[in-house]
Amino acid sequence: MSAQPDHAPAPASAALAPTAAAQLLAQLRSSHRAAMWVPAFEQDWARALEDSRHSYSLSPLHDVVRVWQARLAAAPAVEAFLASGRDDSEGVDLADALGSRR
Repeated sequence: MSAQPDHAPAPASAALAPTAAAQLLAQLRSSHRAAMWVPAFEQDWARALEDSRHSYSLSPLHDVVRVWQARLAAAPAVEAFLASGRDDSEGVDLADALGSRR
C-alpha cells in the first residue's frame, strides 16, 4: 500500500507575483483606454474577490489577472488590425476568445 494519493492534482500554471494585479492596474491606468478599462477591471476584480471570499481560493483573482493581461497584450495587435481597414466581419468576439467577464 502506498502513501501516495491515487490521483495527481493538475499542475498549477505559472504562479502570479503578489503584485501582479497592482502592476496590471497601473498599466491599464496608463493606457489611452483607461476610462473604459479601469472600471471594467475593477468590476471584474470585485466579483472575483467576492468569489474568493466564498470559495477560500485565489483562483478567481488569478483568472481575472490572466484574462486582463491577455487583453492588454492583444490590444496593440487589435488596434493595428482595426487601423489597417481590413474586413473584420468574420472575426471572433474577444470575450469568446478570452472568456467572458461575469
